Amino acid sequence: MRNLSFSSILFLAILLMLNLISDQYFFRIDLTEDKQYTLSKATKDILSNLESPVTVKAYFSENLPSNVSQAKNDVLDYLIEYSRISNNNLVYKFIDPSSNESNEAEAIQNGISPVMINIREKDQVKQQKAYLGLVIEMLDQKETIPFVKPGAALEYALSSSIKKVSLKDKPVIGIVQANGEAEIEEIQQVDAGLSVLYDVQSLNLLNDLNNKLYSTIALINPEDSLTSDDLKQLDNYLDKGGNILIAMNAVVGDFTNAKGYVKNIGISNWLKSKGITVGENFVIDSNCSKISVQQQQGFFRYQSSISFPYIPIITNFADHPITKGIEAVIMEFASSIEYNQIDTSNIFTPIAFSSKKSGIYDAPLNFEIQKQWTPSDFTDEKIIVGGVLENKNKNGTTSKICIFSDGDFPVGGKGQDQKRVPADNINLLINSIDWMTDDTGLIDLRTKGIKYRPIDDLKDSKKTFLKYLNFLLPIILVLLYGLYRIQSNKFKRIHLMSKNYD
Repeated sequence: MRNLSFSSILFLAILLMLNLISDQYFFRIDLTEDKQYTLSKATKDILSNLESPVTVKAYFSENLPSNVSQAKNDVLDYLIEYSRISNNNLVYKFIDPSSNESNEAEAIQNGISPVMINIREKDQVKQQKAYLGLVIEMLDQKETIPFVKPGAALEYALSSSIKKVSLKDKPVIGIVQANGEAEIEEIQQVDAGLSVLYDVQSLNLLNDLNNKLYSTIALINPEDSLTSDDLKQLDNYLDKGGNILIAMNAVVGDFTNAKGYVKNIGISNWLKSKGITVGENFVIDSNCSKISVQQQQGFFRYQSSISFPYIPIITNFADHPITKGIEAVIMEFASSIEYNQIDTSNIFTPIAFSSKKSGIYDAPLNFEIQKQWTPSDFTDEKIIVGGVLENKNKNGTTSKICIFSDGDFPVGGKGQDQKRVPADNINLLINSIDWMTDDTGLIDLRTKGIKYRPIDDLKDSKKTFLKYLNFLLPIILVLLYGLYRIQSNKFKRIHLMSKNYD
């Protein structure tokens, strides 16, 4: 009895000691793919350098389905870690807007609107109103994440929002205009993504470039020929350590006339002076998008989708911060890129390629819409369609040029012609600007999401089988164990009787 009491006291003492240690030293093991729950150096730097307290209000409804409530759990895990690393300079609280009208009004006022989610009750699907949003506040600055999607790049959303409210002066990104380039209105998704960390402004090369400090400038789908004065401004900007992103079309495809032709813009020769040649050709790829065409069979006309190799789906990327997490980018009428080193101080790195079954067709040409493509048409592989050029200038500054041979891949259009651009297309361009502009490492977090692997939906027959199995299996096991005990006791009695008989 005395030994038992001593053991109990010792056990309680060990538990108390472990609790005291755990209160001072926090650790956990991250066994997820790509270390999804391990905070990056960029996040740690942001949190450790906070000059004022940050408040995070998490507006989440209660009693959410498991697949949705996981987002709330992920947010909580991150906020606990964020608070610890910031030395409690970040505080958080969870609010259920559905609990009362005051909380709901507060959530809506902060820019968090409810979403409708599907829930299953007794084999019936019903809709439920739910709130899943965050508000990050520092002093008089406020940033809202209106909807936390399960599996989204949560660390990037949180860290970039915290950085945004703590920034005093955001770097300026210039979107070049006045040469037929895509307007900011035509790249709304790009603008929205960049505006989190940067001040995005339109830029006239001749009038503005010398008057403002631009961290990076972007020429997206320039249409008109740039003048010699424009190009001289670009050279001067690079000499001062500037960064330039260029997404251009060296060729154009005309679906109406089924023709492809060369597009002459002044920037092509300027790039050649840097050693970069964007070919006057079309990259074709067996891994490609489809287009809708009209076909006729007898008296009937109908729409059908056919593969069109002139619209490659780029899935082959170099191991580079710009392309980390990028899976597929659609490039319509891309051209080949080649590099011939002119200056030994320049370093060119290809970052995006066609597939192993691709090819090059020189412009001008006629599109054979109904062409039956065969493997013999795709004799090339890994044609460069994107790359970066880094240069150390004589004055000690470093400049970067990021080039893509398709000017349309991030453009959504405007008005009635506006379309939703695929997420990876947008991420590729934003990552490029991030890499050239931001040295904090947040670029690595943009595509870092939480991967869920839920159990696949089961057929009703399997559900019924598993339901009864879960119900009957414990009973069967108990019965089997009972039979085993009965037989075991029976054999024991027989053994004892035979022993006594002897």
